[in-house]
Amino acid sequence: MKNNKFTPSLIAAGLALSSFGALADNDRYIIQVDNNAKGIVKALAKQSGAEIHVDADGFIAATFSGKSLDDVKGLLNNPHVKLVEADQKRVPLALFNDDAGDPTQTQLTPYAVYQSQADQVVFDSNAGMKVCVIDSGLDSSNADFNWSAITGDNDIGTGNWFENGGPHGTHVAGTIGAADNGFGVVGMAPGVDMHIIKVFNASGWGYSSDLAQAAQLCSQAGANIINMSLGGGGANSTEENAFKDFVAAGGLAVAAAGNDGNSVRSYPAGYSSVMMIGANDADNNIADFSQYPSCTTGRGKRVTTDETICVEVTAGGVDTLSTYPAGGASLSSMSADGVGFASSAMENTGTASAATYFLGLGDAVDTGAAGKVCVIDRGSVSFYDKVNNCELSGGVGAVIVNNEPGMLYGTLGDTNNTSIPAVGAAFEDRSALVAASTIDISIGASDYGYMSGTSMATPAVAGIAALVWSNHPTCTGEEIRSALKATAMDAGAAGKDDFFGYGIAQAADMNAYLTQNGCAGGGDTGGGDTGGGDTGGTGDLTLTANGYKVKGTQRVDLSWADATSSNVDVYRDGNVIATTANDGAYTDALNVKGGGSYSYQVCEAGTTTCSASVSVVF
Repeated sequence: MKNNKFTPSLIAAGLALSSFGALADNDRYIIQVDNNAKGIVKALAKQSGAEIHVDADGFIAATFSGKSLDDVKGLLNNPHVKLVEADQKRVPLALFNDDAGDPTQTQLTPYAVYQSQADQVVFDSNAGMKVCVIDSGLDSSNADFNWSAITGDNDIGTGNWFENGGPHGTHVAGTIGAADNGFGVVGMAPGVDMHIIKVFNASGWGYSSDLAQAAQLCSQAGANIINMSLGGGGANSTEENAFKDFVAAGGLAVAAAGNDGNSVRSYPAGYSSVMMIGANDADNNIADFSQYPSCTTGRGKRVTTDETICVEVTAGGVDTLSTYPAGGASLSSMSADGVGFASSAMENTGTASAATYFLGLGDAVDTGAAGKVCVIDRGSVSFYDKVNNCELSGGVGAVIVNNEPGMLYGTLGDTNNTSIPAVGAAFEDRSALVAASTIDISIGASDYGYMSGTSMATPAVAGIAALVWSNHPTCTGEEIRSALKATAMDAGAAGKDDFFGYGIAQAADMNAYLTQNGCAGGGDTGGGDTGGGDTGGTGDLTLTANGYKVKGTQRVDLSWADATSSNVDVYRDGNVIATTANDGAYTDALNVKGGGSYSYQVCEAGTTTCSASVSVVF
């Protein structure tokens, strides 16, 4: 049973959900400059009323209040200025979650560790791996880290790196490298060296210039991997160049795809030098919030495909248990007749231990519940009404049971004025809870909690990369990136797709692949017989697609090679549209006018041996 909770609220975390179209800040700009003349440009900017925020190698970032981009270009018309561009906002990409389980009593292994096979690979702490975490800081109040191996950089705008700017960065760091020490949680690469750069301010966001400077600081700190569980709208050349430089020097940069559940491309994940990471759940399903930008750009005959600008792999990012600043999360526990059951904290800290009373749907006051713990079915009325009716009946605690398979997660709303502890329970446990004579529930503060988002999947991949790379330290970051894709476990549609990319990252298979083939790999970019599972369309079968119009109606010419069967199945948007002879060509006459976007795939008939998906946009 999955022990989790999904509550899409960032208010409690002091963060903000991503809404890329609304993030542009019109009066903050990046100015690329010659370093030897930076003082001249800074003086000119200050004379023009600018406030300088970032002073980094090759650029500065400044606010010109009330000035447009064209205004600033005019003010800084100087031969030492190479480029002036908008400084894009970047935000943490996570959905806030409440808590379950009790990591204060024993060390817990998050599901994503098992799912990614990270528990099957031993981290070599002597290999010199270092992960640079660009986020909201790592709070020193949580003891579940190898603090002697952690460094960081302070920022005048965001404060000390070891003081949290919200729990997001501490949660991310725990997924990467929480220590294997007998309590709390364990990270993908337990105890790995980390360098922390705090880029988020009190409002929960930063700028592309902050990330560009952070990439430089990561390099200076000797990091092998950069983790960015963040993103925003709009590309930025200064930011892009910073990550190109990091990767060119042998590093690996990973970033979150985004949480809006659409096909919008987020940055920095959308840069070719940065590996874009999507999120899946504990059942190998894609997370409904995980963004899935197409690998294809352009229209008609100008269509090009680039797998480095879309999701490349995924990892567990739904209801991910990790570290929090001390006391920053809520923790629930529940037992019935002395037997422990999974639960989720809903509202109101405290404990309740009493006889059980089944309150049905909890849609009315019932004095029979006085002095007892109410067991209530989900449905009919709000969670708040159920708990409130229990309390008005004299109940001392409430357990709301889901009405569908899985754990119930929820809150009592912003206007909650109840005081008794209330927890959610799984539908699978309903019979046992209703039949129980007594129930004990408790909700209290904890150093561990759950979050969901591509923000949580990204550090999982960063940790997997550090774990495996520690056993193959002569590899480059790009070789590690290729190995992640070559051994990913296929999920979703057969073969590479826009949602999972090559699939769910697999540490043990990746380690075996590099052991067998060396850093250069075996030439198979996913889905071969390398332990990652048969992903079909990422072997030799190749597909190209050309969209055009005839008298205003859409047509797509498909061409493929290296299929070995006598017939092939042609897929459009995941559905077979034709089974045709394997002659290498097929035309899809859609008889549709106007615009549209389609995803095509060709498979050997009746099998999962397929090409990669190719998109066509009209």
